[in-house]
Amino acid sequence: MSEARLTSQTAQPSSRGDDHRSPAEAVAGDWIEVDGTGGASPRRGVILEVLGSGPHERFRVRWDEQHDSLFYPAERGFAIHAAAGAQSR
Repeated sequence: MSEARLTSQTAQPSSRGDDHRSPAEAVAGDWIEVDGTGGASPRRGVILEVLGSGPHERFRVRWDEQHDSLFYPAERGFAIHAAAGAQSR
């Protein structure tokens, strides 16, 4: 599947109950959900690319609103879900 076609309509989180990953296990195609701030709804997006490593790891994410941005994981406030059929790196 090409990166341009990887959207919320074509990639879905795994239906397994154990689909959470740590940032170190994240791969392109996994879903990320970020807690909303100030009463806002959570944001969801698909990880397009994993950049850096270790404490400098970050992700290029295409959000459900159809825009891309870099996401720098913090200690909490987000969850990474494996895409259906995805394997750890």
